[in-house]
Amino acid sequence: MDDDADQQHPTGAGISAHYPQRQLALALAFLTSTVHADDNSDTDSHADAETRRSAEARVARWRAVLAGIADGRLAIGSRTPVAGLPAWVTPEVVRGGFATSAASAEGPLQPYEHEAAALAGVAAERGALFAYCLTEPGLSRLYDLLDSGGYEAAVPEEAALLTVAWLARAGDAAGALELVDVLEPFADRLRFTPRPSALPAPDAEAVHRRTVGDAVTTLTGRRPNAAVEAQREALTVWQPFGDQLLAHWLETAEAGRVLERTPDSAWTERGAVLLRRYEELAAAHTRCTKHRDPKENLGILRGALAETAAGRPLDARRLGLLRHAVASMVRRRGRPGSDRHTELRTRQAVQAAQPSHHDLAQLVLRRLSGLPQETGVADVSPLVADVSAHEAHEARATPAGHTTRLPAGTPVPAAIRQVVEAALSAPIDTLVERGMVPSAEVLAELVPQLVAVAGAQSYPDEALRTLMTANYRAFRNRRSLLLSDLTGQVRVDELPWVRAVAAHRVGEDGRAPARTALRRLGELAVQAFPGTLLPNALVRELGVLARQAELDAPFVEELAADIFTGTFTPKYLAAARAAAELLGGTLYERYYAIDYAAVHDLATAEAGKPNKPGRANEAPARGRRPRSSPGFTELCAQRAEVSGGWSIASNGKIIEQAQILTTHNLATLVTRVGISPEPGWDDLAWRSFTTVCRATARIHDNPRPLSTIKDAAYAWRQLVFHLSLCEPAAQARVIAGLRGEAARHPAHVAARLAPALAGLRQAARGGAADADADAGRRLLGWTTGPHWLHPAPRT
Repeated sequence: MDDDADQQHPTGAGISAHYPQRQLALALAFLTSTVHADDNSDTDSHADAETRRSAEARVARWRAVLAGIADGRLAIGSRTPVAGLPAWVTPEVVRGGFATSAASAEGPLQPYEHEAAALAGVAAERGALFAYCLTEPGLSRLYDLLDSGGYEAAVPEEAALLTVAWLARAGDAAGALELVDVLEPFADRLRFTPRPSALPAPDAEAVHRRTVGDAVTTLTGRRPNAAVEAQREALTVWQPFGDQLLAHWLETAEAGRVLERTPDSAWTERGAVLLRRYEELAAAHTRCTKHRDPKENLGILRGALAETAAGRPLDARRLGLLRHAVASMVRRRGRPGSDRHTELRTRQAVQAAQPSHHDLAQLVLRRLSGLPQETGVADVSPLVADVSAHEAHEARATPAGHTTRLPAGTPVPAAIRQVVEAALSAPIDTLVERGMVPSAEVLAELVPQLVAVAGAQSYPDEALRTLMTANYRAFRNRRSLLLSDLTGQVRVDELPWVRAVAAHRVGEDGRAPARTALRRLGELAVQAFPGTLLPNALVRELGVLARQAELDAPFVEELAADIFTGTFTPKYLAAARAAAELLGGTLYERYYAIDYAAVHDLATAEAGKPNKPGRANEAPARGRRPRSSPGFTELCAQRAEVSGGWSIASNGKIIEQAQILTTHNLATLVTRVGISPEPGWDDLAWRSFTTVCRATARIHDNPRPLSTIKDAAYAWRQLVFHLSLCEPAAQARVIAGLRGEAARHPAHVAARLAPALAGLRQAARGGAADADADAGRRLLGWTTGPHWLHPAPRT
């Protein structure tokens, strides 16, 4: 969900139907492939059926997009893309930010709605349920849900009637009636009734990447390893049967020569039993096929036995093959029953008895089955513990009709543990420390759970806090729309039920939790992932916390070069002003050749113009077209040396200059939020440079290195920022050691980075990074021509 849309389309450029047409074609192609695959399959598994249904739904959604564009029901690029639905209604959005003609809260009645209608004794219709909830018994049921917290919201609309009930009980009848008036026109269409849940309200401090149900789904989808199970079948089925065949033929041997002794009728009858046994085994055990090969030893023994049992004498060729097979089997393993043969088969039996990953996954699934499936779990250690003595005695039937036992003390494999550990519910710092949050993007996925709680702390009533927490978490599932004209996405405080309770928030005490959460998350993101650009999802959550804390902290998103509007909103200039306050006269200003005094003056001048918006992260008032910052836009274009024309590369150069001037939120976090990373700025500089080196290493032999070069430039910019905040002695020490750090990586890395390191040293001495063009260069990511990092340097 965006505050300022990162999915923007240039003003007046028009949004065509080409993209949705292509997506429909891809969806149809995928659906066709799934149908054909299903037709060629001998089974119709649940997973196959789910894949087909998902593909059919995808096709239906893209058809709805195109139909809506064609008949005028959809206005792509607008905050209100669906005709007749206000901006606060959650639209159904598909890839690329295109809305279908539906709302997320409409469609057939959900099972919980049918149950609610039956309990209320009203017609199974949304309008009837809405009306019932406004009656005395209906409100009483809503009060019970508010007090128990026994509900959840899949979409924000499901929190609306609970808000009406809270307002009514709080004595705010006017607010309740006003909210009802807003909702009632859509009562027949949208789900406003709450979704009951048996789960308790989540721990305010705990977050989780995956739910228990997600872990169950992942483990259920894992199939036995075909190669491992084939080997197990060979050891447990076909080798013992081959031993029986070998022993049977050895009964006819004298001096090791098969058929030297004439078989009697009893031998023939036992042979017939073995042949019938073979047919039974072949029908039940199909993983191995080697036994069917007539040229293999087992195939030779079985074929000769079949000939003999049919009363046909063996010809010289078949007899020779039989004698060779028996001799080679005895020579390799010994006679069945001998010490050597018995020792070998004992070792193989132990090997075959080892539990497979699939068997252990089934054990973990049984452990997970008794837990609530919709949440994480506070302690995963019992779920991934070694096989207990009790579990070791539990036999499990296999599809083949055999039973397997898991030896006590068998450890759960790492691949299975990782699936379960992803469902750990713990403070976000704990998850980061344990390596369960591998990237800033994953961190961004978890942050809304904390932001929801922090924002709700401003409501003094516990029931209202729980309700607004559930509402925010549902709101953060709202997908961003493709917008034009710098239009901002709908924000949570624009929802009618959130506005209705705004007057019931408290003052300074309510801002403290948001400020604490903002500082904590800012420090965590900078410390945990140095050298990484803060992803838009995380930037948006930081912006939400800043508004809740009532801090004038301008957080800016990364803009997409292919749909860049060619202009910036005023908060980008506000962010540059924050950088100017922090970095004037520093290494950062010299390295990037910035005149931060001029930036400060530009921000002051534009801030004094009339009709300016309020705080940097606030949405424009209704009906007012957002205004851009022409001065900042012109400055970025000048620095990028771009004039006229349009290209993705030119847009990228302009956007990169905006990131340089604003430090892409780092200066805002320091000056406005007050972060102070615990390791220290010199430590972050070292780790940022390590990120630079790793990215540079990926350039080698890379046919399309531009995205990797951009990653290196992002990390380099953070290196320069962190160095600029170091004490002079620490800064000099780090710069002096960078060349040695580069030498720890492949030789081409140090060679590629040598010009950038020279430019950094020149700037540290007070000069310009590119003062000596032959030695020093300024490292930037975007270029309209070949990049100097790409050609392989001489080493």
